Amino acid sequence: MATNGDKAIRTAYFSILGNMVLAIAKWLAGFFGNSFALIADAIESTTDIFASILVLLGIKYSKRPADNTHPYGHGRIEPLITFIVVIFLVISATVIAYQSIINLQTPHEPPKAWTLIVLGIIILWKELSYQFVIRKSKALNSSSLKAEAWHHRSDAITSIAAFIGISMALWFGKGYEYADDWAALIASGIILYNCYRIFRPALGEIMDENLYEDLVDKIKVKSLEVNGVLDTEKCFVRKIGMSFIVDIHAVVHADLSVKDGHDIAHALKDYLMAKIPDISNVFVHIEPFDPIIANS
Repeated sequence: MATNGDKAIRTAYFSILGNMVLAIAKWLAGFFGNSFALIADAIESTTDIFASILVLLGIKYSKRPADNTHPYGHGRIEPLITFIVVIFLVISATVIAYQSIINLQTPHEPPKAWTLIVLGIIILWKELSYQFVIRKSKALNSSSLKAEAWHHRSDAITSIAAFIGISMALWFGKGYEYADDWAALIASGIILYNCYRIFRPALGEIMDENLYEDLVDKIKVKSLEVNGVLDTEKCFVRKIGMSFIVDIHAVVHADLSVKDGHDIAHALKDYLMAKIPDISNVFVHIEPFDPIIANS
């Protein structure tokens, strides 16, 4: 049976292949169709190829098991790869914006009408790719795949902007040749905004920000199903790679022996990992039941 890591790797290969095909198509269509908006799109798709390769390498590295130097595994590489992907996006947006401004100051011919057909196909493919990869990222709890999905969405957005710009240039005729370049410039701003949307959750993940209240609630409910667990106190969740590590304080009867408390802790750990497969490890701290606190 394929693991989450294996599924994530297959998804990354899908992105790499798709980006390579579309980058070639955009470069050719932009050059022969006289559309900088399409060339801007091609620039982003080219950077997407390298970013997708980084995502693939990061996912492969994150699959490595825990060892003496990395007792919690290698999953932290995922948000770090996400940061690098964001840098790629920022660079591509900056290049697109710079070249758009240059083109706005340079007289040129309007784009060819057939480029709209190419863009229509690209928009459809990229949106379908986004939907596929974002579903995978949610199912596998992968921040780097989420960044990869937004790469596809950003590409779709730049293609939509290019479609609008070329349509205006063709529809309104002379004097609107620059609509294509304005579309590329606007698209670069949208890409930068998406960079923030990708960066912020990854930063929270690497800083162990409290982002998993729903999961905490589920853990507390499941904990009470374990024989011997009377209640739970603190429960902290942190995400490492595509799985979660849990620290939980379980309340048990105060008159239990150390061995009984130890057995309950192991039973709780095993139960939570069995019922919530996304949990890779659980650290249980046993608390004695205090009737005064319970009745307060």
